[in-house]
Amino acid sequence: MEQLFDTAEKKVLIEMVKLAQKQGMKGTKGDWKEFLRVHDRKLGSSLSDPTRRSNDVLAAFLKTFVEENHLKFFAKVMQCHLKRDVVGQFTNISPDNEIPEQRLVRLTLEHPQYLLDYSFPSNDEGWVITKLPKKSKVMRSNAMVAVDCEMALCEDGTEALVKVCAVDHNLQVKLDELVNPNKVIADYRTDITGVSARDLEGVTCSLADVQKSMKKLLSKGAILVGHSLNNDLKALKLDHARVIDTSLIFMCLDGPINRRPSLNNLCKANDASAAMKLVLAKIENGVDNAVPLVQEDVPNSEMAKLFLHRIPKNVPTEELHKVIPGDFTIELKVEYILLLSELFFRRYWLSL
Repeated sequence: MEQLFDTAEKKVLIEMVKLAQKQGMKGTKGDWKEFLRVHDRKLGSSLSDPTRRSNDVLAAFLKTFVEENHLKFFAKVMQCHLKRDVVGQFTNISPDNEIPEQRLVRLTLEHPQYLLDYSFPSNDEGWVITKLPKKSKVMRSNAMVAVDCEMALCEDGTEALVKVCAVDHNLQVKLDELVNPNKVIADYRTDITGVSARDLEGVTCSLADVQKSMKKLLSKGAILVGHSLNNDLKALKLDHARVIDTSLIFMCLDGPINRRPSLNNLCKANDASAAMKLVLAKIENGVDNAVPLVQEDVPNSEMAKLFLHRIPKNVPTEELHKVIPGDFTIELKVEYILLLSELFFRRYWLSL
């Protein structure tokens, strides 16, 4: 592990230190700031920004982690970096010549959350790693496959794959299988998965069978598409390098970097076709242009029940009527009930 830290580029070291900070990880000399106070008594934690520290200091901090779970975490992050670098070798071209699909792959791989979400334990038993084609032409393919997985809760506390669906860019179904989890199920989550115990009676398709089918679909450099795709890949125990995660590309292009839009909010349908439609819409409208998100409307019957929270009682009713349309009355309550949606706050509270 020390050799990995010694040879890692500064960008990688910085990201690893930031991930350690984000995860609240502590080595033998404490967390990042505690380490700096001991390691550098002159500057201490007053210069805690990892980007302003030398490679030696960054590596020295990372080498204080000796617990097996910490070492495995950093090894997975390094593996994720290598995977990203391999994909990058085939995309180091002018943005003017970059196809939209590959740009979305790059935006996914460059997103700050990518390393944390896609650092899979892919060397563990049962995992499959798709091979990256050596031909650059194949690696620049614009073929796409979108996937959506449904998981049930097992009695041992883990989740197991019970259904998988995959579609191509023409929205043609390429894979639609119920999967035998080979575990005792505690909750099928039928209201979410649409799968019940009766549905799985007699099902022989296994996770290994699904992995073989997915490898075949992705064998010619296809891009895998999904919403919070890392969760689907964990369910499939599949590690694939060329990915487009709609939860990341919409978050980084169209909204706050720390907030992910739900798939339901983006397109009202939680399946593989929905994720593919999102990517196609992004390409059609221009990769760098926002695709308007559909906001939930509050039914008229519920509007009368909405309460405004923490508006000073001395604000005149006439002023409220200027910013909030419609007829309403003001009634003071001892206890405030907040039933107002986030959208309502953004539109009206900021106008006060």
